[in-house]
Amino acid sequence: MNRRNFLLKSAGLLIGSFFGLNSFSKAFAIEKHRNHTDSQPRIALIIDDIGFSLSHARQFLSLGVPITFAILPRLVYSYDLALEIHDNGHEILLHQPMEPYNIDSFDPGPGALYVGDGPDRIERIIEENIAGVPYAVGVNNHMGSRFTEAYQEIRQVLENVKKRDLFFVDSFTSSHSMGYRTAKKLHMPATGRNIFLDNLHDESAIYVQLDKLKRHSKKYGHAVGIGHPFPETVHTVGRFVEYIKDSDISLVHVSDVL
Repeated sequence: MNRRNFLLKSAGLLIGSFFGLNSFSKAFAIEKHRNHTDSQPRIALIIDDIGFSLSHARQFLSLGVPITFAILPRLVYSYDLALEIHDNGHEILLHQPMEPYNIDSFDPGPGALYVGDGPDRIERIIEENIAGVPYAVGVNNHMGSRFTEAYQEIRQVLENVKKRDLFFVDSFTSSHSMGYRTAKKLHMPATGRNIFLDNLHDESAIYVQLDKLKRHSKKYGHAVGIGHPFPETVHTVGRFVEYIKDSDISLVHVSDVL
């Protein structure tokens, strides 16, 4: 599968979230931000699926704003891009592949974790993947609609993430994900995705999602948006950056909204 088809299939898994927050995400937002005061609204942008292309990642670097890059492990440019992104002052996550539903159609890629994996395999895979993504300060899930619903397996992942002093971002590829709530039970820093930006690969649609993200940040104090290294996404994020530059909204790394 080529890079474009891989990204399209990954984003296709998320199409159900396009029209706004699902009920669990709304509850998550209320629980997360109920103590929000009138501080400056903050938006954290995460760009997933980094590692296939140098040029596509560099387009986001050229925007000159804080972005968190979620790097897939064991790809041709994973290691080198981690070094370059870090050198440019940006934040890095390990974008940990996890088993989705309908795995015959959606391959999570190398370094994936699967329901039924035992503690030893989970620890080994996490350790190897983190070693291949230097300077990672946290982990978020790639796909994982099935895996994040499996309490025993996701808890084992999070225990390994915690003992390495990393945080967790739940991408909420399933409204029944156990990731965020389990991380909080483990008393580790964690947050979750509020809006997917580019389930539809159209600049007008992406801008609508960015506007939702802006409104969410103004209501709750901050918001987390996840996009992908599509040309449409970087162009639209660039327009959005210009639009908000004189506003009270600040763009931050995701560690600033934990």
